[in-house]
Amino acid sequence: MLYNEEDFLSISGIQHFVFCRRQWALIHIEQQWDENIYTVDGKIFHNNAHNGMQKEVRGNIIITRGLPVFSRELGINGICDVVEFKRDPDGINLFGTDGKWQPVPIEYKVGKPKEDDCDALQLLAQAVCLEEMLSCDIKKGYLFYGNTRHRTEIVFSDELRKRLSDITNEMHEYYKRSRTPNVKKTKRCKNCSIRDLCLPDMMKYSSAKKYMQNRIMEMENESD
Repeated sequence: MLYNEEDFLSISGIQHFVFCRRQWALIHIEQQWDENIYTVDGKIFHNNAHNGMQKEVRGNIIITRGLPVFSRELGINGICDVVEFKRDPDGINLFGTDGKWQPVPIEYKVGKPKEDDCDALQLLAQAVCLEEMLSCDIKKGYLFYGNTRHRTEIVFSDELRKRLSDITNEMHEYYKRSRTPNVKKTKRCKNCSIRDLCLPDMMKYSSAKKYMQNRIMEMENESD
């Protein structure tokens, strides 16, 4: 199945979806959003990584920043922070450029490596888009974390590719049904940027009325 452009989902949403399916649905289906210190830092970091589409040449490497990409197979689109095209006899031809080149996507993250694979999946999604657009194979990419100031190599294994396919299929199913999952409170809720929109603490109460009564009491106690 090939998706039409109007059905494309955002590559950046993959990270939200893996982190919490409800968070992804609130942002990408219900169009709700709120900022916290982590999201603001992330925006500043990415703006520094690319400010509009740029290109530079450093020896045997062509560096592009802010490159738009898409995949009709996965039904996704987005922007690559950085793609390095390294001179390689087994690479591909680039219009207006002599020689052959191997594309390598690089995604910038403000924090540090995570316990789950959400960042790796987002990076692989960019690679799949590049593979489809350029008719090439990409075996690896890199995640650059602001806290460590270090590149982490990500190998695009068959297992990771299968997981990406399953994740994007599930995302499209949720989107097609316009379904927002119920709250499943976890320790991740504490640092979620849309905690006040999701209201995970409501799960402790049998009704919205009891939740509001409790919040009013808490606010009154805080003001004393």
